[in-house]
Formats: sequence, C-alpha cells, structure tokens
Amino acid sequence: MTAKTQDKAETLGFQTEAKQLLHLMIHSLYSNKEIFLRELISNASDATDKLRVEALENSALYEDDGDLRIRIAVDEEAKTITISDNGIGMSRDEVISNLGTIARSGTSEFMKNLTGDQKKDSQLIGQFGVGFYSSFIVAERVVVETRRAGAAADEAIRWTCEGEADYQIENIDRAERGTSITLHVKSDEHEFASDWRLRSIVKKYSDHIAIPVEMVKQEMPAAPSEDDEVVADVDKAPEWQAVNDAQALWTRSRQDVSDDEYKEFYRLVSHDFAEPLAWSHNRVEGKQDYTSLLYIPGMAPMDLYQREASRGIKLYIKRTFIMDDAEQFMPMYLRFVKGVLDSADLPLNVSREILQKTPLVDSIRAALTKRVLDMLGKMATNEPEKYATFWTQFGPVLKEGPSEDHNNREKIAKLFRFASSTSDSAATDVSLTDYVSRMKEGQDKIYYLTGDSHSVINNSPYLEIFRKHGVEVILMSDRIDEWMMGYLTEFDGKSFQDIARGELDLSKITGEEPKADDADKKDGDDSDQDALLKRINTLLEGKVDEVRSTTRLTSSPACLVVGADDMGEQMRKIMAAAGQPVPEVKPILEINAEHPLVNKLNAETDDSKATLLASVLFDQAALSAGRPLENPAQFVQQLNSLMFDA
Repeated sequence: MTAKTQDKAETLGFQTEAKQLLHLMIHSLYSNKEIFLRELISNASDATDKLRVEALENSALYEDDGDLRIRIAVDEEAKTITISDNGIGMSRDEVISNLGTIARSGTSEFMKNLTGDQKKDSQLIGQFGVGFYSSFIVAERVVVETRRAGAAADEAIRWTCEGEADYQIENIDRAERGTSITLHVKSDEHEFASDWRLRSIVKKYSDHIAIPVEMVKQEMPAAPSEDDEVVADVDKAPEWQAVNDAQALWTRSRQDVSDDEYKEFYRLVSHDFAEPLAWSHNRVEGKQDYTSLLYIPGMAPMDLYQREASRGIKLYIKRTFIMDDAEQFMPMYLRFVKGVLDSADLPLNVSREILQKTPLVDSIRAALTKRVLDMLGKMATNEPEKYATFWTQFGPVLKEGPSEDHNNREKIAKLFRFASSTSDSAATDVSLTDYVSRMKEGQDKIYYLTGDSHSVINNSPYLEIFRKHGVEVILMSDRIDEWMMGYLTEFDGKSFQDIARGELDLSKITGEEPKADDADKKDGDDSDQDALLKRINTLLEGKVDEVRSTTRLTSSPACLVVGADDMGEQMRKIMAAAGQPVPEVKPILEINAEHPLVNKLNAETDDSKATLLASVLFDQAALSAGRPLENPAQFVQQLNSLMFDA
C-alpha cells in the first residue's frame, strides 16, 4: 500500500486485486441496484450490536446516549444520501483495515470464483464481507465520517473515495460516536435521491431490523390563507420518525411473518445473497425459555472447510445482542446453519468459557441440533430436488457427523446420499434406507466401495462378482468417506463391509458354497492352484503379504485387498497429503485362476518371464485399486516386453 500526504489528508492506494474487484462491483456485478441501502443498513445494525457487546464490560461507551438508532437523510437538491448510526464506530486503523482493503483474505478466491453470470456472481458478495462497496453502484463519491465509542472528539476520521485507484483519509472533529456514510449520487441514479424511494426500500428490505431506522418526518403543509404570512422556520430541528417496525422478527408469531420477510431476515443474519433452502422458527417455554430461528443456506460459503473460521448463530439474551458467532449451540458438522437464538435463561454476563460449561447450553444445543436434523429430514422426504441442492453444497460436512455426534448417528446417516453400482449415472440420490429396502434375500451387510472418483470405482474390478449376482454396492468418492466409515459401523441393524477389504463371503446371497480354507482342504485338493499361489508369492516376495484365490473377480486377472483391520487406500492418501506418517502394510493379492493371463503365468517355465508376468499382474491390480505405482517407467517397459513377445 502506497501513501503520500497532501495537507491534512493522506492518500492511500488500493491493492491491485482490490482495484479490479472494486471496478467489477461498480460497473457490472449488482443487478439489483437498490440493495446498496440494505447492505449499509445491515452494516449499521452490526455496528450497534457490537457496541452493545463491548458496553457489557464498559457502559461508558454509551456516552450518555443509550438509544441506538440508524438514520437516513436525503438532500434531493444536492443529490446526497447519508446513512448514520450511533454504534461502535471505527478507529483510524479499523478504517484502513475495513474500508481500505476489499475482501482482505479472500479477494483472489473471489475473483477465481466469478462465473460471468451476473446473478450468480452477485451471490458471492456476502461471502466476502464486501457489501459496503455496493455504495458505488449509485454513488460517484462516498464520504465516511466515524469516531469510535470512547475515543476523543478530535480522533474522528474522514474517509473519501471516488471508486478509483485510491482514497483519502484524514483526522476530523466529531462530537457523536458512530459512523455516517454520505453518498454523492451519480447523475444517472438520481431516482435514489428521493425520500419516498428510500422509504420504500427500507420497508422492503429492512423492516425486520431490531433497531429503529429513522428518516425525517414528512408533514403535509396546511393550505395558507390569503392573510397568512409564509415564514420559513430554518432553525427548527428535524423530527425523526422510524420507518421500519423495529421489532425483532423472531419475536413475532410465525403466522404474522411472510416468506419474503423470512428470506430478507436471512440475508441480514448471514450476509448471503442466495435464498435459504429452509428455515425453522420455534418458541420453547417451560424449563427452558428461548426462541430460535434457524436457516439452511442454499450455497456453501468459501470458508466452509476451514474449521477454525468463525461459525455459529447469533445469540441474544432477552433481545439484547450478546454474540455474533455463538458456536456453542451448534455442532461442528452443522456449522453451515445460520440464524438467531434468543434465550431468557442465560445470564447477561456470560463468557464463552462459561457457556461451554453450562448444562443449559448443552440442553439447548441438543434441542437445536435435533431441530436442524428434523428440518433436513423433512426436506429430504418432501422436497427431494431441494435436498439434492443441499447435499451437493453441504454433504461432505454433514459426513463429519457420525464421528462427533454418537447420539444422533442413525438420524444423521438417514440423511446421507450416495451413488450406487446399479445406477447409470454419478447421481448421489441413494439413501441408506433405500439401500436396505432393496437388499437381497440372505444379505446381512451393506456393501460399499471408496475411491478417488465415481468413474474409477464404478469401473472397479471389485464390483464384478456383485454385478454378476445383482447385489447393489454403495459407491463413495468423497475424500472424507473412508474416514467417516470408521465411525459409521452399522445402520438399521446392518453392518457395513468395504468390498475391497478383508475376506468376502456372498454364499448366503448366491447360494454357492463358500471357498474352503486351506486348513480344511484334504490332501491333494487344488494342489495345482496351491502351487501357483505359492509360486506367485515367491515371485512377488517383499511386495505382498499373501497371495490367494479370489471370490471377487469374474473377468479381471487380479486385485489387491487390504486386511480387515488395515488402513484403506483413501485414508493413506489423506494422511500422506497431511504430512502424517503412513504405516507400511503389504497388500493381499487375489488372483482369478481362470483368467488367461494367470493361466499363461502358470504355464510359464522361464522364471524371469514368470516374474515379469507376476509383476505386471501386481501393478495392474494396484492401478485398479487407485494405488500409485512405485516404478511407472518399469511397468511400461514390462508391458512393452510382453507385447513384443505376444
């Protein structure tokens, strides 16, 4: 950031990416221009909430003015709009940090996610906290004057920007705490410099804000008589009047709140431009006394997978704002939920540490968690298309649930959706309930397979025996799936089995006799096959833990299997990517003794050629399992050698 001093004002330059983003927002991003006022009112409301929080420990911050408000003044002749609040205000450093750098940590990610679709791109705004810059949609020049609560009058700051490459900042005197934003309206946007127009926008978007949004009262002048002298009372103070209802929406009866009001309130609490998928408004009375209004977003925020990012719902105590991100009331796997909790039972001087240890908090948390899961369950049953949208956005996060919430494990599992081996597409529309209802006679396990992508696992050799007998297999291609299955051990009384792990016995389904164990064989049984298994084991010494005949394959020559208690390939990749040590475990090689390549190996008398064949079989099986080859170049050479011999 560059700086130079001109008289009292200091000129600072936006960062390069911020310039690009600012230009984009001014000229093309917003399709609905009137939302600039909604964004500025929302920011002003946040400022008053922050003052309430800090004033809990230092009431002097109110400066003998505890009536919090937002005011909108319009000068129709000068074409200016001023939005003022008496909230927390900003210091010089906060002005530079909050107004001088757009989307501080996420500008690059924001730019990368732009699609060129104006409607879709506008939905990204709220995810980066850049709503203030919507001012430049209608303003050619923006002036911000602010003083932080508790600071001296001469510590106020003026920030001025014309939406170009730089902005000016200077110290001023300001008696009132809080912030005033003055918009000098563009010549082609004069429709917004209208008292009536601004009132209609406030009623449309901000009627539910729990703080008065005031404008100067408009009075119809009485018709003068011929004898009256018209005297202008220039010294008369303006009379301010609330434009909005200033009643917290969650305190109203559900029957009195329209869907549009619920949606607008969601935008206020979430700063998300997309509409919510669902919401639940509920009042609890009795041993506990609280009101909750919870929303399921329609779009995942950019920081969804940053578990350390701010999360949680807004906490109010007896309608007094306490905390913006009360994470104690929602488990981590539901961190996408937005909304408000207003309790009458928690003390006003609570801290985060006390909240975490209060049994009442645990009780409310359990009740809200159940409410969200029930809301999702109803959506999945009654609105499957809408639920498909939810699953696409938040499915991987919900999969964290079985490890975190043992009490709701079955309820969470019912919400999961997967791809299936019986489907022609990669659609994740199969629930575990659906799967269990279609299980074959004699089937007592839920079979599944994990892998890097749907196309890989859908064409995996592990599925061959299942497709032969029409047994459905759940296909899991999210990175989290194998880790999740370590905690989800059963569903509806049925245990899970990874078809690429351990022994496989489908005899109860197929009616075929299970393969006899080596210890049960009579002398001379399968002596040729046993000899082949031992030979391959010798040829691949050091690469495999065991070589055995397969019950999985019908058309492929070989596959790799991990032990029932060993770490699967997906978890090994996750640990390796995280820099964690990965245990060295040799796989089991299963061979299809009826395959021509295996027969060729069995008939090969030259040990060097037999070693070549065995090595190629092992590497092919590794590739099919999604394992990286230790020596890809050697594999290519060996394959070329076999092709020349053929």
